[in-house]
Amino acid sequence: MAVIKIKESIYFVGANHWDRRLFDELIPLPDGTSYNAYLVIGENKVALIDTVDPQTKQQLFDNLDELKIKKIDYVISNHAEQDHSGVITDVLEKYPEAKVVTNEKCKVMLMDLLLIPEEKFIVIKEKDTLDLGGKTLEFYMIPWVHWPETMATYLKEDKILFPCDMFGSHTATSDIFDEEHFYVPAKRYYAEIMSPFRNNVRNNIEKIKKLDIEIIAPSHGYIYKDAKKIISAYEDWSSENVKNEVVIAYVSMHGSTKKMAEFLREELIKRGIKVNFFNLTVTDTGALAMSLIDAATLVIATPTTLAGIHPKAAYVLYLANLLRIKTKFISIVSSYGWAEKTLEVVKTLAPNVKAEVVYPVITKGYPKEKDFKELEKLADEILAKHKSLILV
Repeated sequence: MAVIKIKESIYFVGANHWDRRLFDELIPLPDGTSYNAYLVIGENKVALIDTVDPQTKQQLFDNLDELKIKKIDYVISNHAEQDHSGVITDVLEKYPEAKVVTNEKCKVMLMDLLLIPEEKFIVIKEKDTLDLGGKTLEFYMIPWVHWPETMATYLKEDKILFPCDMFGSHTATSDIFDEEHFYVPAKRYYAEIMSPFRNNVRNNIEKIKKLDIEIIAPSHGYIYKDAKKIISAYEDWSSENVKNEVVIAYVSMHGSTKKMAEFLREELIKRGIKVNFFNLTVTDTGALAMSLIDAATLVIATPTTLAGIHPKAAYVLYLANLLRIKTKFISIVSSYGWAEKTLEVVKTLAPNVKAEVVYPVITKGYPKEKDFKELEKLADEILAKHKSLILV
């Protein structure tokens, strides 16, 4: 990724990781990702805000060489995770006069993770400032988005906020200022990374809204020249509001559960409810997580497996529990052969999901006429529940 000028004496010097397809050995990256490091050149001092993942460190150093940077005074570490901090030791080796500027919690983590000696740190607190000469950095703690030590750096004169992971998106792109296509990658990123911490997200949004922000420059993905766009999106996603939507996540071994899931899907659509329909044998978990952000209802459709639920259905509940989804209602559609404990298993797998269980439909064998009638009743019940929330 080439150097990109953001404003006078402020540059993107980070890296694109075009072909990375898995993050933390867990999160799919269909569009790769970027590690956004920023250089701020003051009249007297130079600051590097965050670094890059070690796999792409050469891109960072090539960019610094392109700008003919001979000295870095400060390395600002907003977050200790190695995709942002992992090259700090290399930067300190190349620019030995540099000091790492961060908060106390992040300092301890960086000492543990990267073995940076304590004397290399300058520890700052809330609203402390760093004068570079004509450019002033101010620091704000934004914990639990998504680690406890995360902070944001605000460049006062240029009204730029560098919030590290908050407002990020996993995408590798040559058009880092793309104002048209940011929404889906940012929502997916929020769903996978930030949604478990939505209360903290809301609190931190209220903190940063007190600043005069023109540009938001996160440490992954797009830079927002219109800060209001991404702040508004985050306010929506992190609220407790849900939409007139149902997620049906199904897995079927012999066709019975699939038939019921498809029938329910069509009945819900007839009732004016948007349905996001996922076959769990081929589903992109990121797309599923993104759909769970807004859905008022989650329906798990699963065959009985050894008296419980299919492992792929269990994973959906694990994911929902991990993400602490704000879904208001949950229901079960299931088919069994010789034994059935689906409902009681489901209730134990997602204690963090504070959703009301609505009209489970469980059939023995292939669904029959009476079972389809029960699915119609489930669709009616879901509609009534949505109406009770004034969603329709």
